[in-house]
Amino acid sequence: MNRRTTLCGCLLVLALAGCGSLRESSKYAFKDGFYRVRPAGGRVARAYVAVAEDTIQSFPILRDGNGQTQVDTSRRVVLVLAESVPRSLPSFGFVQSSFDLDVLTIPFKYRPVSQGFPRQFNTNFNGALYLGYRSDVYRLRYRRTPLGVYRRQVRHYGFSFGVFGGLGATAVNPWVTNNQVAAEYDGVVFSKGVAAIVGIDAFTFGLGLGFDDLLDGNRRVWIYQRRPWLGLTLGLNLN
Repeated sequence: MNRRTTLCGCLLVLALAGCGSLRESSKYAFKDGFYRVRPAGGRVARAYVAVAEDTIQSFPILRDGNGQTQVDTSRRVVLVLAESVPRSLPSFGFVQSSFDLDVLTIPFKYRPVSQGFPRQFNTNFNGALYLGYRSDVYRLRYRRTPLGVYRRQVRHYGFSFGVFGGLGATAVNPWVTNNQVAAEYDGVVFSKGVAAIVGIDAFTFGLGLGFDDLLDGNRRVWIYQRRPWLGLTLGLNLN
């Protein structure tokens, strides 16, 4: 592996380490904010939701004469969020939309047949920044236990679609250059493309469609230059 590839790996490790402190405020935490609220069997309405340890308060959203958003504190709705309750309570859904900034890793890429070379699964290092539009869905409901107590469940699902760009490594050798390069080394590529991402609680994964540009003089003979690939993406949310 050459120096540039090693440097790319070190930079991603440092980025992930620096992001560790952000996990407590990550997207999958259910917290205060503007949501689209759906009661069980009811209509969807926009509201500001305040999340406390044992209650949720929902405040309707109004528009003033200037078109500005206002929170109507006079018509709040209090929902129970206790860990356990003695009776069944209605379920609720909360949806929040926002722009999404992630650090992505791409553990493998699938490359189709190119210039007679067989399809490939590449597992070289890849890291990228991702920007997309995201919807986070929180399902609040209570499930009855064998003891007759209803336990709270809050499940989170996130859906995002956007673009990514970053650096990675790839094998450069005679087989992927039509015998135009005699040496074998790990080249640095710039990867770009689009991705669809799904989040379930703290776990984030997705599928990316991308293109690679080899960043050295052998890009003219590299058979995968700007050819499409499919890859699995794993992400860490930054915002």
